This record gives sequence, structure tokens and C-alpha cells, in this order.
Amino acid sequence: MVLELKGVSLKRNGKWILEDINWSIEAGEHWVLYGLNGAGKTALLNLLNAYYFPTTGRMKVLGKEFGTDPLAEHLRTRIGFVSSSLQQKFYPGDNAFEVVLSGSFASIGLYETPTDEMRQKAISLLKEMGCLDYANQTYHTLSQGERQRVLIARALMADPELLILDEPTSGLDFIAREQLLEVIENLVDKQNGPAIIYVTHRSDEVLPVFYKTLLLKKGRVFSSGYTTDLFKDEGLSDFFEIPVHVHWHEGRPVLSKKENITSRH
Repeated sequence: MVLELKGVSLKRNGKWILEDINWSIEAGEHWVLYGLNGAGKTALLNLLNAYYFPTTGRMKVLGKEFGTDPLAEHLRTRIGFVSSSLQQKFYPGDNAFEVVLSGSFASIGLYETPTDEMRQKAISLLKEMGCLDYANQTYHTLSQGERQRVLIARALMADPELLILDEPTSGLDFIAREQLLEVIENLVDKQNGPAIIYVTHRSDEVLPVFYKTLLLKKGRVFSSGYTTDLFKDEGLSDFFEIPVHVHWHEGRPVLSKKENITSRH
């Protein structure tokens, strides 16, 4: 079991941010965490990364139970976390290669000497992500899409059992977005790879490989299960509280607002 949340709630500054979250992910499963801005996605990710602890409920991540087992250092090396919030934390002089290498130690910057094996692995991952050509380029001079590829390579350095991709296409144009989604799809297809949680508020980024989805709304689980079952007109109309039509294109759901026929008369 990769993670198991039972009745998990989170209270911050006197306000309930998450309430009664039930969610389980088995090894090898790939999920979408889908919700609008303010749904509680970031708070839930902070829980999974052991930055927060649940106020109530039981929670296990990678076999470690919150409140019982030592967590932070143990989980940080077993969870790969890719978020644009990391981008501003790297030092101005770090190049892409050094950023990827730092993933071996789950650190910002290199404070330990990487082994030859680590260096070779970093080169291999940079190549796999399509960013070897700018390995020696300063990280902060890279485009947004290039930075995200480097961050994914960094996250894979420690062979994580769980990879969390938090809005990875944010700020990308159409071409860069589709190129990154192709990289992610190839990553999911790898045998013996990590379980992946893809976090988004865009339905057209829900790739066919993410066959399970959790819909999060106002800090609660609206529904969870197979993606093809959840992304239907009726269910998403209830979720968004407006009439929605779901059109599937090449295995990805595309949403549009249903026209109110009566308003034309």
C-alpha cells in the first residue's frame, strides 16, 4: 500500500482545511488529484509529504503511520515531489546537472560529494527527460518547461516509491505543455516505476494512463474511482454546480459548459 487515509481531517489557524478524507493507493497505481483552486489540494500534498500532520483520522504513507513512526527524513527520500514552488529555492549558480544531483540527498544545493554512480544516473535521467543538452546551463536561465523536466529528473534520483507532480504544466504554452505531458506519459509506462499522483485543475491534462481520479471539492472528497466513471456529464455537473458536457478526445476528457437551451427563447 502506497498510502492510506481514513477519516483524515486537517485544521489550520482554527479553520478546517480538509475534512474526512478517505483515500488509498496501491503500488503501481497512477492517480489524478483533481480540484479547482482552493479545493485543498496543496494542504493534502503537505500532509502526504509530512509537512503537516492530520488533526484527526489515521494516515499511512509508504507503510509509515503518522503519529507513530518517525516520518520526515524517511519519507523525503522515498517521495519524489515536483512543484513550481521548488523553483525559487535553488541557488542562482546551480546548473541543471547539480539540481538533478541534489535529488540524491533530498537537499537544496549540494553539500555532499556525489558518487560516480550518482553522476552517471543524473546524466541518464537528464537524457531520459530530454534535457541533457542544457545540463551545464544555469537552472534559473532555463525556460519553464525545461525547469520542470529537470525537476522531474531530480525527483527520480532517489528511486522514489511515490512521485507527486503538482500542476507541472503551470505557465507552459501549448507546445511545451504537450511535450511535457508526453514525457510524463512515457514515465508512467515504465515498468517498476513509482506510483504517480498527478495534481491538476485541467481536465485535458488527464492522460489515459491515469486511470483513477480523486475529485476534491472544498476540502472534501467529492468522489473517487475510475477516471472514465467520474468524468461524465452528470457527475461533473454536480461537481462544478453548472451544466457540463464531457467530450473524450484521444483518451482525454475535454470539458465545455452546456448551453442553456431555454435561454434562447
